Amino acid sequence: MMRRALALVVLAWLCGASSDLDAVMGVLAMRQHGRVEFIEQQFLAVLDHPVESSGELRYDAPDHLEKRTLLPRPENLVLAGGVLTVERRGRKHVLDLQRYPQIQPFVESIRATLAGDRSALERIFHVEFAGSVERWNLVLVPVDRQLARTVKQVQIDGSRDQLHRIEIRQADGDRSLMTLRAAAAP
Repeated sequence: MMRRALALVVLAWLCGASSDLDAVMGVLAMRQHGRVEFIEQQFLAVLDHPVESSGELRYDAPDHLEKRTLLPRPENLVLAGGVLTVERRGRKHVLDLQRYPQIQPFVESIRATLAGDRSALERIFHVEFAGSVERWNLVLVPVDRQLARTVKQVQIDGSRDQLHRIEIRQADGDRSLMTLRAAAAP
């Protein structure tokens, strides 16, 4: 798997125009595991100040993503395949994402980026890329008009195989900003 991903990076570098995006996707695809701390701010029109939460994100290729919120109150979201499990206040809810298409852009923007899966991103979004492997920016705009009524765009900033910032702008003007940093040693 790692040799294949490395070969894709080299091939992308040799190919020209879209090579920087392909190179970033190749570097991301090589990463099999990840753990980072996050601070998330939700800017809602009905509130004067953002709602802030913090915790950690864990990723295991190709499609396992876990968001553990520690503050202000514990919550655990686990995405495995097409199933989202939410644990909050002692209750567990399991959602089949095929039944909730409005959640798809939020989930796939992060999961497909972490997996380096350009084709998955392009099935759901118009993908704009700027930068190089050393410092890059993705702007993702939903292809589906119905989804665009909920999500205006997702912007992801990173360097090499690290995501640093994820901003989701909703069509109603609300937005969330997640800032990521290397996790402290356990």
